[in-house]
Amino acid sequence: MDAKEIKAFWTDLWGQLGLQGQDGLWIVEVFVVVFITLIASFVLNRIFSRIADKLTATKNLWDDILLEAVRRPATVMVWVIGLSWAAKLVEMKSDSTLLSIIEPARDIGVIMLLSWFLIRLVKGGELAVMEPARFKKPMDETTAQAIGKLLRASIIITTVLVILQSLGYSISGVLAFGGIGGIAIGFAAKDLLANFFGGLMIYLDRPFKVGDWVRSPDKNIEGTVEYIGWRQTRIRTFDKRPLYVPNATFTSISVENPSRMKNRRIKETIGLRYDDANKVKPVIDEVREMLRNHPEIDTHQTLIVNLNSFGPSSLDFFIYTFTKTTNWVRFHEIKEEVMLTIIEIVESHGAEFAFPTSTIHMPDLQGEAMAKVTERQQPELQPES
Repeated sequence: MDAKEIKAFWTDLWGQLGLQGQDGLWIVEVFVVVFITLIASFVLNRIFSRIADKLTATKNLWDDILLEAVRRPATVMVWVIGLSWAAKLVEMKSDSTLLSIIEPARDIGVIMLLSWFLIRLVKGGELAVMEPARFKKPMDETTAQAIGKLLRASIIITTVLVILQSLGYSISGVLAFGGIGGIAIGFAAKDLLANFFGGLMIYLDRPFKVGDWVRSPDKNIEGTVEYIGWRQTRIRTFDKRPLYVPNATFTSISVENPSRMKNRRIKETIGLRYDDANKVKPVIDEVREMLRNHPEIDTHQTLIVNLNSFGPSSLDFFIYTFTKTTNWVRFHEIKEEVMLTIIEIVESHGAEFAFPTSTIHMPDLQGEAMAKVTERQQPELQPES
């Protein structure tokens, strides 16, 4: 593009804006306004940096959250006001209607920036209330996310209504239309609404939270909860595959939450030989005493060690007790220790564990026949004299 084409381009642009023939003073005014906006933005960032340095030394965390939430929206607000001011100067020198949308655009920009500030403030508070380092009793992740989502949804809906009102639309009409349209949407999206209210029930009843191990006896669902959304819940199975469950499913099934158990149970049956019948009671008494004195066994829970049944090839006694820990790995370590100690106790009493055996009883007739066979063979077995 040569010089003549560039000149023609700008002449045509100024003509469309109605600025052709105007003096050049307005250009200086616009430049000054943009320059002041740039300086104001720079100064505001420096002020925020100084305030941030001061607030990091305090123990109050909410002032840090407030500063972080307002910092970026305030900087953008300076540019919105400055550029709208500059555009207003251009509009005053222009006969064009192209710049008539400056004031509504500025109002919408200010409303959206205020909404952005509130959303950032809610997000910062949501993350803060879950940190154990900041609170003695931090809020669980599920509750914090639910409250945060509700607040952000309220802010967004309110922002949309205020923007519509600022553009001249009647909010009452919009709400009436939303009520009629909501009925139609409800019939068309009943599954979506069922999932929404299912998620709401999860947040209110809290049968589980993020990080819990859950399973359902009614469905093939078992794993660790990773995320609870408004439509579905993501569960990571033990083979590390993600499982996406619609929230409406949890309103019609039973859910077991093993993460909230207070103890883990040890339930085992041990069999001793019938030949060691006189040693069963001492063995049982010592096993019972061992469990009562074990540091990892919760003696406030049910503890049973008793002879239970006469088995086909063993005298069976069982142990029924609970560990203090609920950790899966630690539980199996304790269980192994208990079972090895039981082996030592049984051996220390000279008893043996039973294993499946069969005793064949030979009738007397067969015994006589065997005796005759033995008599016939005896001369052949005697050595020669």
